[in-house]
Amino acid sequence: MKSVFKWTALALVTCLPFSAQAHRAWLLPSATVLSGEAPWITVDAAVSNDLFYFEHFPLRLQGIGDLGQEQPGARPRPAAQLQLFAPDGSPAKAENGSIGRYRSTFDVELKQKGTYKIAVANSGLFASWKENGQNQRWMGSAEAFAKAVPAKADDLKVSQNDTRMEVFVTSGNPTETVLKTTGKGLELAPITHPNDLFAGETAEFAFLLDGKPAADVEISVVPGGNRYRDDLGEINLKTDAQGKVAITWPTAGMYWLEAELKTTEGVSKPASERRASYSVTLEVLPQ
Repeated sequence: MKSVFKWTALALVTCLPFSAQAHRAWLLPSATVLSGEAPWITVDAAVSNDLFYFEHFPLRLQGIGDLGQEQPGARPRPAAQLQLFAPDGSPAKAENGSIGRYRSTFDVELKQKGTYKIAVANSGLFASWKENGQNQRWMGSAEAFAKAVPAKADDLKVSQNDTRMEVFVTSGNPTETVLKTTGKGLELAPITHPNDLFAGETAEFAFLLDGKPAADVEISVVPGGNRYRDDLGEINLKTDAQGKVAITWPTAGMYWLEAELKTTEGVSKPASERRASYSVTLEVLPQ
């Protein structure tokens, strides 16, 4: 029997611990702070070794155009659902979407003044087991688990995975409607607005797990452009007992922030542990 694989690109990346994570999934907006009447942004979505550099494969997103053909030899990767919210909380629309060999891309017209949220959220089970001496892996919904995974599989391990990826973009003055959390999974509850970040200043964020403060969450902050420097420039932090963390931005530029938490709290059978992860691309402006 061949190994069973069912992944999204986002799930593939977020199932790896920080120390082993060669590939990162990310969304990159052309800008996060804009002015003028109904400006546009372009967003790239990809998975790569180097941040914001196109060299591995696209983050495949539903609803942005033709999904196209897989690269030769690549495993099938179902598309993840893209979510866009206007400043008043209503759904926004992705325009001119396409999926290429190394990246997906789409445009968003910012018709309303205020802060938009672009998100990709994914939830499901990850299982690994042995069959006839071979390692088997599967990821999918709880409803599909019983049909896909043998009930008496050898060395069966099941984890519950919740992942979320976000970008915030503001036209005009920042607003807070789309900053409200959903109460599901690991989420960012900004104290400092994510579109009000400046080099040399300290921003404060809070992280929530299912709507409650998430303590001891590991935070990794990496500035973009690591392909062109010897030092990754990673900042490693942990949230405090209230789920809060403070970040002082060393320089202006685009940053990728990832938070990860492993726990046995809130786990639903057949899973024995839960992994929740969150990532966001942030633009830090010069003073």
